[in-house]
Amino acid sequence: MKQTRPRSDAQIRVGQPMTLTIKSLGINGEGIGYYKKKIVFVEGALPGEVVRAEVTRAEKNYATARLLKVVKHAPERIEPPCPVYSECGGCSLQHLAYEAQLVSKQALVEESLRKYAGLSDPPVAAAIGMTNPWGYRNKAQFQVGRQNGRMIAGLYQPGSHRLVDLRDCAIQHEETNRIAAKAREVLEKLNIPPYDERKQTGLIRTIVARVAFATGESQLTLITAEPHIPRRKELILELRCQIPSLVSIVQNVNPKKTSLVFGEKTITLWGKPSIVEKLGELSFNLSARAFFQLNPEQTVKLYEEVKKAARLSGRERVFDLYCGTGTISLWLAPAAREVRGIEIIPEAVEDARENARNNGIDNVSFHAGKAEVLMPKWAKQGLVPDVVVVDPPRTGLDPALIETLLLVRPKRIVYVSCNPSTLGKDINRLLAGYELRHVQPIDMFPHTPHVESVALLTLK
Repeated sequence: MKQTRPRSDAQIRVGQPMTLTIKSLGINGEGIGYYKKKIVFVEGALPGEVVRAEVTRAEKNYATARLLKVVKHAPERIEPPCPVYSECGGCSLQHLAYEAQLVSKQALVEESLRKYAGLSDPPVAAAIGMTNPWGYRNKAQFQVGRQNGRMIAGLYQPGSHRLVDLRDCAIQHEETNRIAAKAREVLEKLNIPPYDERKQTGLIRTIVARVAFATGESQLTLITAEPHIPRRKELILELRCQIPSLVSIVQNVNPKKTSLVFGEKTITLWGKPSIVEKLGELSFNLSARAFFQLNPEQTVKLYEEVKKAARLSGRERVFDLYCGTGTISLWLAPAAREVRGIEIIPEAVEDARENARNNGIDNVSFHAGKAEVLMPKWAKQGLVPDVVVVDPPRTGLDPALIETLLLVRPKRIVYVSCNPSTLGKDINRLLAGYELRHVQPIDMFPHTPHVESVALLTLK
């Protein structure tokens, strides 16, 4: 009787110990090694290291393993400065020296373009990093709970419902840390209870602290399970006294059992409904729910790279797709003849129009709808873009939009990506009509595995 060869997944079993040499970092910051040609992901392991690990999951094409011991340390391994680094999960690369993080992020973009776009030597530049890669986040969003009789605020440990108390997060701006800490103290002093999801009792679900780097204005948002706040007047007075930088105290009501942080109803408790932030010469009103880049310093560098890739002379018509609240459109407008932003979320379009008015920019317009519908319609009217900028979500471009771009044929496409995998897949399809000229990775989130890229494609 003919014997069948065992499947590759039979070679590895859960609980199996193994020694691995780590070759690279994965998209989530885990070390990647190989056991009998099968890929094994090991959280906490670094490229160049030899590690002992124990298999926790065995699938047909890959396995995951728990790090037991580092047999040979990478020279880039450092001691994480954060005391709760191993528990929190908010950032997962603090054990890797910052310069090595930048090298790994460049390699991640290169590997994605090789794997998904079939490019043997992709034109990827060295990643642009930060001089000081700490204290860069302008918004802290901390869940609230109770631990040992005390109110705490922080993030949930990955894969659990255990809340890790964050009193001084190293990647948060010091003012957001201070606002969150003072708000927690005031809430506890006034006996305003945290919301308990399991029991469905209490009130405060989340504390959101946001600071504008350019103006110094700050905003506190309390997300509550119901509209009524006990001792509301005392709460507002105490918060104003304890946190003098506040210009806006806001309540957002989210009564639903959901993973979404914000609910539909927002109430200004005191001060202004929004704070003012600036990027370069542009100013933006940020309401509690408004999206804005979390790292203003790197955002300016990102937008400058977009502008450089667009190669604007003042004569071009630019379409900005997935334009959100219009930040890239407004950044490019002074160097273009006309900019048209397209966004599917009507509220974001209204915010974009207001931002244009506030900045006195009149050669930009914003349109609610799908780009793959509006672009062919405009093309029939003779409105063809010279440059198209796309800044899609992590899932990448809609396939219908890729077909539209290949049909409309703008001279240049500038692709702003937050996911190297979907960037590679989308570029693979765009290569039917375009050449990839340049890719510039930018580190928007130091000490995390995330990397943004600006890619320039030119018409063949």
